[in-house]
Amino acid sequence: MTLLDRPLTYPEIGATAGQLPDGYDHLRVHRVIGHGEPTFHRAAERLMSWQMHRAAGLTVEATTPRVEQGSRVRLRLGRHLLRISFGCQVVYVVEEERRRGFAYGTLQGHPEQGEERFCVDWREDDAVVLTITAFSRQGTWWSRALAPINRRLQQRYTSRYLQAL
Repeated sequence: MTLLDRPLTYPEIGATAGQLPDGYDHLRVHRVIGHGEPTFHRAAERLMSWQMHRAAGLTVEATTPRVEQGSRVRLRLGRHLLRISFGCQVVYVVEEERRRGFAYGTLQGHPEQGEERFCVDWREDDAVVLTITAFSRQGTWWSRALAPINRRLQQRYTSRYLQAL
């Protein structure tokens, strides 16, 4: 089965746009990444062209050069024997005057089940803020066995995303 054929692994599609569902671990973090319109547009461009993921140290193979609803992406982390590869699908895109972002959900074969949202906001006080919201749970037998390591990896990459913008 190819990446394009794999189904999403959770029923609560789009839930990062509202109340996060029960039965998952929840993550909500945000950071001011700068101020002003130029910072907002630069951060939005890096986010919507997969550059943030690359700058965080992931290898990105996407079906579209820019984030679009329905885009599929294979993300890889690690090297050689310790390389992990997993797929996600963009389930919605946010394109507002002062907000840009998207959420993607896990595809079959991903070590977790759930969804993650990345959103850049240009606030009225001129601050530009990146917010990451996610719900997830272990999705494979091996990720359940390595749950403490998986949580540390998630925290590490969340921090890298915040630094990347």
